[in-house]
Amino acid sequence: MVPTDVAPFTLRQATGTLAEGAAKLAGELDAATVETVLAEANRNAVRKGAPAAFGSMARPSEWYAFDGGDQETVDWYPQGLTCGEDSGSLSVPVFVVTWYYRPEAGERGIRVSFLSPQTLKYRNALLVEAKPDGSYRPIDIHAGGVACYGHLLYVADTTRGLRVFDLTKVLDLRSKQGDLGDPERIGRHGGKFHAFGYRYVIPQTDAWQVVTKGARFSFVGVDRTTTPHTLISGEYVDDETTGRVARWNLDLTDGVPRDAYVMGQKKVQGAISHNGTWYLSQAAGSTANGKLLVHSGGEFAARPFPIGPEDLTALGSKVWSVTEFKGKRVVFGVSL
Repeated sequence: MVPTDVAPFTLRQATGTLAEGAAKLAGELDAATVETVLAEANRNAVRKGAPAAFGSMARPSEWYAFDGGDQETVDWYPQGLTCGEDSGSLSVPVFVVTWYYRPEAGERGIRVSFLSPQTLKYRNALLVEAKPDGSYRPIDIHAGGVACYGHLLYVADTTRGLRVFDLTKVLDLRSKQGDLGDPERIGRHGGKFHAFGYRYVIPQTDAWQVVTKGARFSFVGVDRTTTPHTLISGEYVDDETTGRVARWNLDLTDGVPRDAYVMGQKKVQGAISHNGTWYLSQAAGSTANGKLLVHSGGEFAARPFPIGPEDLTALGSKVWSVTEFKGKRVVFGVSL
């Protein structure tokens, strides 16, 4: 972890018409709280399901697998992970997972899963971009990471920076119509709202874009052990020399990072700092175990990690991640 120039990660706020579009849509649909979404959850996670995700490593004490449909789909892939503790304001325990839609034809954008570790219930909601006239469309990005702070979700947009979504604007399509519209359509058509069959949509309200192109935003995390709290993002690269990670003070009002580092590690899918220690999630393909790389000074220490580990978040005394591959999709935690 070698200090490096923060300038490539400098961001500028680029709200444009995003807030106006989200407000227009929110004026026509009722908003639901995260608590309500969990109460209306329509999918069941499986405690200690999909054990193949752990490959050759010893299984952790706790993990949650997605249901059969989300486990086996080849259309959607989980990527980002955050939790209610990152937020500091959500009143119920919750994990939030981002997914991206893989097929090139018939783009369906990105979605989030709200998963309760208490009830093992979860529900998926579609993230959308709304326009000032109240129309909306899917967002075609990788969504490699997500962080929740206060009522805001920060979602990684690989080459552009961070997209921002407001959890006070989780909008319920059923609030204004008797059904969920056409499961093959998105937006407003024929006087009805459609969202590919999803009940809830969350419109983007803001954006923080890189000032100079070049830095990549492959993952996102929160460190609540720094003063002030910090937002973290960095780069997935295929070599060990160029991948960087940066941190910004929260609330994010200034786009200049407080610090940045060259990680000296390749294929990093997630990174967080916690009490002065760095944790990196390193992937090794769809069949081999990844590694959890831990840095508290000196050299990195490598610990066993599952197959296909992605973004990271800290909860309690554990670091949590999500795995992406078909039949091996779990949210799991290991000791910090």
